[in-house]
Amino acid sequence: MKIGGIEISNPDKILFPKNKITKLQVLKYYESIADKILPFLKNRPLTLHRFPNGINAEGFYQKKASDYFPPFIKTLKIKTKTEEIDQVYCTTKKSLIYLVNQGTIEFHIWLAKKDNLYKPDKVIFDLDPSDGLFKKVIEAALIIKEYLNKKNISPYVMTTGQSGLHIGYNIRRTKTFDSVREEVKEMGKELVKEHPFLFTLEMQKKDREGKIFIDYLRNAYGQTSVCPYSLRANKEAGIATPILWKNIDKLKAGNAYQLANKLKNN
Repeated sequence: MKIGGIEISNPDKILFPKNKITKLQVLKYYESIADKILPFLKNRPLTLHRFPNGINAEGFYQKKASDYFPPFIKTLKIKTKTEEIDQVYCTTKKSLIYLVNQGTIEFHIWLAKKDNLYKPDKVIFDLDPSDGLFKKVIEAALIIKEYLNKKNISPYVMTTGQSGLHIGYNIRRTKTFDSVREEVKEMGKELVKEHPFLFTLEMQKKDREGKIFIDYLRNAYGQTSVCPYSLRANKEAGIATPILWKNIDKLKAGNAYQLANKLKNN
């Protein structure tokens, strides 16, 4: 069996046991949204979250490209603190399907493009409920939107496919990651000052007292955020999904969009 020019291995393997979602169904999902996800993947180093034996078995994060990856899987040299590695980026449907066939469930993207790795073109606010109350996340997201609008910034919002939301916006590639991260940290401090009972910058979960943690550290060299339209390795196969701000009040959870539901409704 071939999909997108790739010979598929073990198409009937169950990757999501609770909902009996097979590898073939995962592959077909990615094939169906290739035109949507590829613009977000293109030209960005990727971290692959692979689960060759399904999400109930131990998975692993992969940054360094495997030696056996074929030539059509594009890579670029990335400097880490200890070495230089060849890291994957994805430009075509064929390469997308190949990586999924290798057991990739989640795609995580850099906040910079390959032609300027040290200067980000995206900023991300990662909002997670420390006490599971998703209504708080929605409240926090709307406050951050209003806060950014006052700074003439037009943010977008996305479900993470898990428990929270990502708020992001695009920036010109003129500043380093260190500079951008400090700016986001200062914004976080202002938000905590204005809304002390809602936001926190405390790193330790035990210190958050049910508040929404503003994770500004994600805005750093080598850090990633989940790619829009990527599946997540949870029971329902949540989908990271961009949404319109006007629809945010309709959300019930960060994993409101799920492959499990899509398959049931088809």
